Amino acid sequence: MTDNKHNVPSVSVTYARNGASTKANALGMRAMQERAYEKRGEQYLLIKSPPASGKSRALMFIALDKLANQGVKQVVIVVPERSIGSSFNDEPLTQFGFWADWRVEPKWNLCNAPGGDNGGKVSSVEAFLKSEDTVLVCTHATFRFAVDKFGVEAFDGRLIAIDEFHHVSADPESVLGQHLGRLIARDKVHVVAMTGSYFRGDAVAVLSPQDEAKFDTVTYTYYEQLNGYEYLKQLDIGYFFYANAYVDDILAVLDPAEKTIIHIPNVNSRESMGDKIKEVEHIIDALGGGAKDAWLGADPVTGFQLVRAPDGRTLKIADLVDDTDAAKRAKILTALKDPAQKNNREHVDIIIALGMAKEGFDWIWCEHALTVGYRSSLTEIVQIIGRATRDAPGKTKSRFTNLIAEPDAAEDAVTEAVNDTLKAIAASLLMEQVLAPRFEFKPKNPGSGPTPGFDYGEGGYDQTKCNVGFNEQTGQFQIEILGLATPKSDQATRICKQDLNEVIAAFVQDKTALERGLFDEELVPEELTQLRMGKIVRERYPELDEEDQEAVRQHAIAALNLTQQAKQLAFGSDPLEPSANTALIDGVRKFAMDVRELDIDLIDRINPFGEAYAILAKSMSEESLKQVAAAISAKRTSLTPEEAKDLAVRAFKFQKERGRLPAPTAQDAWERRMAEGAAAFMRFKKEGRYE
Repeated sequence: MTDNKHNVPSVSVTYARNGASTKANALGMRAMQERAYEKRGEQYLLIKSPPASGKSRALMFIALDKLANQGVKQVVIVVPERSIGSSFNDEPLTQFGFWADWRVEPKWNLCNAPGGDNGGKVSSVEAFLKSEDTVLVCTHATFRFAVDKFGVEAFDGRLIAIDEFHHVSADPESVLGQHLGRLIARDKVHVVAMTGSYFRGDAVAVLSPQDEAKFDTVTYTYYEQLNGYEYLKQLDIGYFFYANAYVDDILAVLDPAEKTIIHIPNVNSRESMGDKIKEVEHIIDALGGGAKDAWLGADPVTGFQLVRAPDGRTLKIADLVDDTDAAKRAKILTALKDPAQKNNREHVDIIIALGMAKEGFDWIWCEHALTVGYRSSLTEIVQIIGRATRDAPGKTKSRFTNLIAEPDAAEDAVTEAVNDTLKAIAASLLMEQVLAPRFEFKPKNPGSGPTPGFDYGEGGYDQTKCNVGFNEQTGQFQIEILGLATPKSDQATRICKQDLNEVIAAFVQDKTALERGLFDEELVPEELTQLRMGKIVRERYPELDEEDQEAVRQHAIAALNLTQQAKQLAFGSDPLEPSANTALIDGVRKFAMDVRELDIDLIDRINPFGEAYAILAKSMSEESLKQVAAAISAKRTSLTPEEAKDLAVRAFKFQKERGRLPAPTAQDAWERRMAEGAAAFMRFKKEGRYE
């Protein structure tokens, strides 16, 4: 395999570096924190904001106001793991302009206390609730045990702040999710929920629709965060394939000159070589160029492995995989968290981890997050990418690489490899959406006009065309589309403004849609954009009426397809060419100008996975690509009764609009497919296949 195979990123996004997200106001708040503080009076607040945007401090500002001005008795902060508890340590906020300092009595930060999550820590929660002190920090597990023991009523009148909120689930199996549901039903607490990623890999909703409707949401996008940095201006994301053992191929994607976190595969995964200690040794050996005298021992102070690279530099490598010696591992973790070294770029070069150094792990110098093997959760991928998106002096580029085993000839391995490949593509497509500016779609009509704050490109707003505007300050597109359905209800409007990425996440994870979109040469795109996306929206939002469901579907597919088309036009055939931070905006504008009219029917006729296939063809060997296509083709099935019914509904709409039924001999492939579906629906109905 050539090096070039490993160097084609599937996503490459460039930002303006305008410094907005790092500047503080008179109260010492950065942009996201200021936005969250404006909503401090809400009883239920959900903060969706990327890693490193300052969610912990945003909570401090809000919590202090609730304690001083809103009658809240105490604040209980719950975090998923003990290491994240340090994010809520004392902060001298008055030094930066705020009216109070943040203080946690040492005995009430239970993340620092010895022992397990139950037992004594639950007794400490009880003691805190009876005390005059105001802030407690504990793990999700300790909070669960405390609610089990004392009931939800014990927390009346308090603020419950849940960090890394995506760990919660509306699933009946999620104890924390059930406790939260009961707290909200009782309605005697305030809740602030914070997450850098609202996607759950298992696709179970984080909150029930009824509970979510009670929350006011603060959304701060990746685009706003990265566009407002001082230093980092480019982020690349790629999935790449290797044959044989990954350690033999790792230097094709690993540059020892970049500060890197390597996440090796889980020992039970297909990519694992079966011995995690040996895998680390192989990686260290490769970094030393295979020279026998490359390993220089371990640093006595930090515990980092010292390795002489072929260029003569001494690499400092933190091995977090070897857990055979607890004292040694503790020394390495302590060295990595040493506050005195936070701003020292040369403190460590490479961190090798398994199950660590993800959520809440703060190493601002990380330029490359290299993950071997597919991660089943989109949330985990977002968190890992977040390790590389910190802003740091001199750091202008960063990247995330997912190294995946190519399919081999064995049938069972092909099936598993195909699944991993599809999941990696889904993650890549979703991250592209997450990293892009926000879309606001408007129906084009005779009364349409420009909106203040939006730049409509050369020549300005044109009354005769569908316009594309961009607001540099908010990182928001405004795109006019002919025939676009407008959401009617408040919930549908909120979904179209804030939650399109959640809808897109469900769509790109839909295996049938991905398989057909990538490998079905006879695919009619509307089967995915209208039927499959329509089904996903109906299942996700059953409480919406048909018109609102259709509006959400149209907005979601427009966001996905316009990003894909813009990428193709902006970056052309060579994604390695450096581009301006306006490339995506320019691409959307070019697409809108290249077509006669930007209407929803045109957008529905685009295969959402066409661009992903083009990247896949560059990343994977031709032989493997054929194997994947063959494995998927073998599974093709005829129309199901449900698909036939959906097509019949579309055929009925076609008849209402055109005054005739779709013709089975029509030139248009989608019209033929609707006719086929309507006929199959009648056949299934006669056979009694519908209840």
